[in-house]
Amino acid sequence: MSRTALLVTHTGRRRSTEHARAVAADLISAGFEVRVVAEEADDLDLPGVVPVTGLEAAEGAEIVFALGGDGTFLRAAELARPEKVPLIGINLGKVGFLAEAEIDDLDSAVRDVVERNYTVDERLTLDVTAEFDGGPTIESWALNEISVEKGERAQMLELMVDVDGRPLSRYGCDGVVCATPTGSTAYAFSGGGPVVWPEVEALLLVPISAHALFSRPLVTAPTSTFVITVDPFTTLAVMSCDGRRVYDLPPGARVTVRRGALPVRVVRLRDRPFTDRLVAKFDLPVHGWRGNRR
Repeated sequence: MSRTALLVTHTGRRRSTEHARAVAADLISAGFEVRVVAEEADDLDLPGVVPVTGLEAAEGAEIVFALGGDGTFLRAAELARPEKVPLIGINLGKVGFLAEAEIDDLDSAVRDVVERNYTVDERLTLDVTAEFDGGPTIESWALNEISVEKGERAQMLELMVDVDGRPLSRYGCDGVVCATPTGSTAYAFSGGGPVVWPEVEALLLVPISAHALFSRPLVTAPTSTFVITVDPFTTLAVMSCDGRRVYDLPPGARVTVRRGALPVRVVRLRDRPFTDRLVAKFDLPVHGWRGNRR
């Protein structure tokens, strides 16, 4: 029976393209049909790959490879999620917090996939709906976070936030971030939010530079619903989903965020504690800046 893999990479970087060619060649020699996004096919210039287009690119695939940084991983997740296909990230970027393997592990990672020597985690996602007078309803989703931010640099944004149908607070702010545990180490982290272990089921709400007496980051139940209303008399706002899908929101817009109907299925090659990943990616001083005095 034929096996199929979809390969997504950052073709704007020469090193990424070279590694993608190597992965594709190894998979083809192992009997896989290897698909690539049509826009990347010319840059890869590899005989035997199958160019594909559209959100159905991963349909029927066994696995999706994302070779690059976290941006490449999020782009690949857009294709893997609707088809419920496992996604493996190989970090060719800088931090690569979402990646399962580093470049030095590339050969062994491909071998593990060929031998089906891996497990799959399901990562919680977010679904969002934005409604406003005179415009179509916007529907989207995110793996890391959904943010509502000011659209004009010099203006403060006025937002009203409700949680589970009850008013929480009105913020004069740069915006708010609604994040998943997976996204707790991304934008929400930069905004002062907590790091949440990925197996924890929860939602995060992090105000950005709020001019308010209470602007603490919040961790809620995974069943919670956030409603963010842009004040009718404030400036324009922008809604961003994982930094990839961006929408203008007029004053008076109402944004509803809740747990996503579909998770993202992420490949795990090793039973590695999240603490080790956190220490490695952030280069944390395990012994403290004073050193170990024992």
